[in-house]
Amino acid sequence: MDSNEQIVYHIPALASQSIEGLNINPAGTYVDVTFGGGGHSRLIINSLGNDGRLFGFDQDMDAYANRIDDARFTFVHGNFRYLENFLRYYGVKQVDGILADLGVSFHHFDDGERGFSFRSADAPLDMRMSRDNALDAQKVVNTYDVDRLTDIFRLYGELKNARRMADVIVKSRSLRRIEKIADFLDIIRPLINPRSEKKELAQVFQALRMEVNHEVDALQEFLEQTLHVLRPGARLAIITYHSIEDRMVKNFMRSGRIDGKVESDFFGRRLSPLTLINNKPIIADDEEVERNPRSRSAKLRVAEKNISDNERRQY
Repeated sequence: MDSNEQIVYHIPALASQSIEGLNINPAGTYVDVTFGGGGHSRLIINSLGNDGRLFGFDQDMDAYANRIDDARFTFVHGNFRYLENFLRYYGVKQVDGILADLGVSFHHFDDGERGFSFRSADAPLDMRMSRDNALDAQKVVNTYDVDRLTDIFRLYGELKNARRMADVIVKSRSLRRIEKIADFLDIIRPLINPRSEKKELAQVFQALRMEVNHEVDALQEFLEQTLHVLRPGARLAIITYHSIEDRMVKNFMRSGRIDGKVESDFFGRRLSPLTLINNKPIIADDEEVERNPRSRSAKLRVAEKNISDNERRQY
């Protein structure tokens, strides 16, 4: 695949900042858990020496076409929620750095048949990152009860009219099954403010996508496993795009827990398995936003795994 095709698949956000944040050891082992178009992974490979190693995870087999032809690289077809199991399969217990870019690839938005974008009116409601997933957006809107739909739109889409939208969907589907994006848009558009249509539609589709792909559960499981697979001094770099996942990442990097609760020892000293490298998230500058508008909402957070008392005694 040539460079032009790679750009079409996805333009990585905060690329150089992410690589700098990883503080790469040329002989180290690294994981890009959101391989996608391979943009971040190629920068990691370029920073590795002959003894370095990189694993690229992606649950969408379409990303396999972008794999890096390099003996130091291994493509893993799997969800990052199974990070520890896959690394164990390849004989790897600990790594020197993990990168995650939680944004949706251009490829998914631009491939109308995948049903991720409200611009693809004739496409089926789908939104599956992995085609092996049994749950798709059609099943969500046609089978979930009104309370469950309300929760999805309120929690994942942060929509103020979540209940009303759920009511309208349930009433509409009793007359006709909702199959295509156009069908869905006909139902929800009367509830959308024309002055902020793109934003609100994006929130609705985000909510469905997050439910279909179990994104919150997967992110929590992934974050918790990073504490097992990062070696002391290793870096965790994560790029988020909306408040829900950013809050989870911020809490985790601050405390080692998803809820953000910081534990203290007998003397009142903070106990956290991680140390923040940047106290505030790194964001794209004006030049990058102009080049890649989707980077506008990207936030990069980086943390380093601390050395535990047990590990200090071993050293």
